[in-house]
Amino acid sequence: MHNRIRELRARYNLTQEELARQVGVRRETIVFLEKGRYNPSLKLAYDISRALHSNIEEVFIFGESRP
Repeated sequence: MHNRIRELRARYNLTQEELARQVGVRRETIVFLEKGRYNPSLKLAYDISRALHSNIEEVFIFGESRP
C-alpha cells in the first residue's frame, strides 16, 4: 500500500511529531507509514485521514503501482 501522508502533512505544515500526537501514536509509526513499511489499522487510517482533512482514499492508495 502506498500513501500520501508526507505530501498532505506538508500541505498543512504538520511535523511527523504533531501528526503522531493528533492520532495517538509515536512519531516512529508515522515514519514507518510514510515509508510504506507499516499498514495501519482501519481506525488509524481513519484518524490520519481526518487529521489531514482528507478521506481515506485520498491518503492511502490500495493496489495501485507507483508511477
